[in-house]
Amino acid sequence: MARTLDVYLHSHLAGQLIQDDGGQMGFKYVEDWLNTPSATPLSQSLPLRKERFSRRECRGFFAGILPEESKREIIAANLGISARNDYAMLEQIGGECAGAVTFIPPGQRLPEPNYGYREISSHDLAGILRELPKRPLLAGDEGIRLSLAGAQDKVALRIEGDEISLPLGGAPSTHILKPSVERFAGIVFNEALCMNLAAAAGLPTAQVEVRSVEGIDYLLVKRYDRAHRQVQGGKPVLERLHQEDFCQAQGIVPEMKYQKEGGPSLKQCFGLLRDVSSAPVIDLARLLDAVIFNYLAGNNDAHGKNFSLLYRGAGREEQEIRLAPLYDIVSTAYYPEISRNMAMKIGGEYVPEKVTPKDFERLAEEAGLAKPIVRRRVPELAGIVLSSLTKAQIPGPVGQAVAALIRERCENVKSSFKDR
Repeated sequence: MARTLDVYLHSHLAGQLIQDDGGQMGFKYVEDWLNTPSATPLSQSLPLRKERFSRRECRGFFAGILPEESKREIIAANLGISARNDYAMLEQIGGECAGAVTFIPPGQRLPEPNYGYREISSHDLAGILRELPKRPLLAGDEGIRLSLAGAQDKVALRIEGDEISLPLGGAPSTHILKPSVERFAGIVFNEALCMNLAAAAGLPTAQVEVRSVEGIDYLLVKRYDRAHRQVQGGKPVLERLHQEDFCQAQGIVPEMKYQKEGGPSLKQCFGLLRDVSSAPVIDLARLLDAVIFNYLAGNNDAHGKNFSLLYRGAGREEQEIRLAPLYDIVSTAYYPEISRNMAMKIGGEYVPEKVTPKDFERLAEEAGLAKPIVRRRVPELAGIVLSSLTKAQIPGPVGQAVAALIRERCENVKSSFKDR
């Protein structure tokens, strides 16, 4: 028997996710949404149209909302569903997702803006962080319907001053918490250093800070896809901003996020921004800086799901589409067990040690950028990062070691570009 989920964008019913009698997923915009003057598509890969989207056409966007790899397997086991059933997983945990999309059983109303929250203590928070490896995203806990993409443990909370709350029934969160990972020593300090260093170098970056509770270190990440809107005579209302990552925007399923496996290349990423950004000149320069910074920092895992589009406003004419602030920047080169290959080639090279100025010139050609500008920007940004390192507050021994690694890479880049 066919099943449906109502798919809301912000507070508007935009379409229905369908699972047919054969278990195949599809998506269809509702007629009222198509007839709304301010209607916008859920994704660049799902343009407004009357015809239903097949599983092949829509899975890149919808599967891209869900957690990945072992976390997905554990969640499925906890919920008693198949790990490969995107529809069933969105039905269970698709309340508070990245961006402004929400999944509601048909006939049920979207919660009112004053949503429910469960206030928790510091002790409760420590318990949640300890529980995450066994219960990712707290899936299965009563009232919690939370989905975040990625393979790392994380949880979304609302933090207002000293008050920490769990969002219930799809209520919006303000922050994402990422606890330490036993397998990768000091990853919280590694990511904090890389993210704050990117911000210090002038790259728009999600705000992060390291915190600790009952001996558990975690990274607190302020969500850039959530914003407070002032309401006359009342308290500010927490609102969602829509976003999608570059794989979703290009209809690429998450298990193919790496270029070698069919995921997006840097050429495709620059092409996407050039086609859809409301300020392409600015965003292309920012994406170039992000590519260079990831190379300097040794973030070899910068795949298509680690770059996103951020949407503001309504209506195809008024909507602003921009490159989202950077997130998930980690010096993976610090960990010898992680692949040394980059997720996306620079020029003709996956191996960072083999990248030369010629490869950056080839990247410039593929991205439609001026070669001299790209060639100048690489050593220039290396110099800015080196200068930022001298002023940075470097957290912990792992942070110190990662800073030394980044410093060496920047100096090598400045030398190699000078010699040619």
